[in-house]
Amino acid sequence: MKKVFTKAFLVVMALGTSVMTFAQAPEVAPVAEQSFHQALKVKFIEGSADFMSLIAIALILGLAFVLERIIYLNLADTNSKKLLKGIEDALAKNDVEAAKAIARDTRGPIASIAYQGLMRMDQGIDVVEKSIVSYGGVQGGLLEKNLSWITLFIAIAPSLGFLGTVVGMVMAFDKIEQVGDISPTVVASGMKVALITTVGGLIVALILQVFYNYLLSKLEAILNKMEDASISLLDLVIKYNVKHPKQA
Repeated sequence: MKKVFTKAFLVVMALGTSVMTFAQAPEVAPVAEQSFHQALKVKFIEGSADFMSLIAIALILGLAFVLERIIYLNLADTNSKKLLKGIEDALAKNDVEAAKAIARDTRGPIASIAYQGLMRMDQGIDVVEKSIVSYGGVQGGLLEKNLSWITLFIAIAPSLGFLGTVVGMVMAFDKIEQVGDISPTVVASGMKVALITTVGGLIVALILQVFYNYLLSKLEAILNKMEDASISLLDLVIKYNVKHPKQA
């Protein structure tokens, strides 16, 4: 897990450097010669660096959690059929220790659940089932960890954008009050802040929402595999106990 958080930290630092670059006063090139990066930097400043920086931070932190979850879930998604086949072959040879070793040496929540069940084979099928259910709940919680932070940043980003909208409108009305005129030139700067911050917040929320939905689909697939593997493991334990009943 240290490697996971190290990679996430490096991404945060890289994105943070980009944000600091945006926060500096841009050298505006002629419109026809502006690159995408320059145009984005200009809009970042025009949208009020204070609010746009907060929106960018929400994106950075959200993506850091997304990256950590993607790495974790991909590492957790193992070949459950291969694992169960190895355990089945070991139990068929009456080698419980080999079955435990296979589960112990395989990464992922399914292998961990299988190991906990195999550790209690001599205590009866009821104990094995309770162990699988209990440990399955623990592993499910680990799989869902940090998803709530992603939903938080999905909600925060547009809220910050709308807050920038309100501030931009207040700026526009302040200009009207100072000048005593409601011409487009007077209110343009305030309206620009309002619109750019709103667009920025919505874009960040959309980006994080796409990744969040991907993570949910990945999570559901792993949970389905866990349930299927748990049922198959119980069947293997029952077959083993029938074939090798405990001696009185």
